Amino acid sequence: GCEDAILYAAAFDANGGLFEPLLGEQDAIISDALNHASIIDGIRLCKAQRWRYEHNSLADLERCLKEATEKGARFKLVFTDGVFSMDGTIAQLDKIRELCDRYDALLGIDECHASGFLGKTGRGTPEHCGVFGKVDIITGTFGKALGGASGGFTAARKEVIQLLRQRSRPYLFSNTLAPAIAGASLAVLDLLEGSTALRDKLEANTAWFRAAIQAAGFEIKPGTHAIVPIMVYDAVMAQRLSARILELGIYAVGFFFPVVPKGQARIRVQISAVHEREHLEQAVAAFTQAGRELGLLK
Repeated sequence: GCEDAILYAAAFDANGGLFEPLLGEQDAIISDALNHASIIDGIRLCKAQRWRYEHNSLADLERCLKEATEKGARFKLVFTDGVFSMDGTIAQLDKIRELCDRYDALLGIDECHASGFLGKTGRGTPEHCGVFGKVDIITGTFGKALGGASGGFTAARKEVIQLLRQRSRPYLFSNTLAPAIAGASLAVLDLLEGSTALRDKLEANTAWFRAAIQAAGFEIKPGTHAIVPIMVYDAVMAQRLSARILELGIYAVGFFFPVVPKGQARIRVQISAVHEREHLEQAVAAFTQAGRELGLLK
């Protein structure tokens, strides 16, 4: 865990208000190429030297760390999504931690798509990768698995959080987190600490859906996460497929450039512990029917 935390009205604000108070011109921020837009915007606001490494590439991350070290950076911060929102890929956090230790760098992660269910007890990417308690800065949301619909947080050492309370502009000059959302999130944390039943069901649902949608003939991004990107590639076709499955009773959003790279349009399906098998079967049937109608499947 972490020593202290600061709460924000939104997770976007947690990332947007993180980097500028902590890093200056003498420092370096090293960011994954597919990090969330809120991380990118937050980095743009700070004056630190910037490096971007190829997505999930340890070799390119090490190149950036070497360059930052050679340039005499005072502090080096590597920041990555724990789970990447458009691909469902999981950061190699254990190996990233090793590189950070080797080059005397801090490690920060965004846990919006991991907190509450990833890892054996739902403690997120650090638990999943075996580095729980070894991450310096964690940002996240109460609006996904923690059930509060909105709100965000940053957790770190006390000194970091004290500095953010004094200098983080989204915290200082915006409304605080609504008490009802804080209460709902605390209740969810109690549920998750009391049992792993929900995360276990989500894991089973995800495995079943991933296998079934592939058996139907669709291409998906490999992985085990509950974010399941069904690859369509063409932007117009992604929109048509999304619209057709909605007519068939399934809501799943199509994403295309600039949200994802050109030629990488997809439907992002997000599996839930609330889904029952019949819901998943209905979704696969709708995708299959729509895919055949639109010529995506034979």
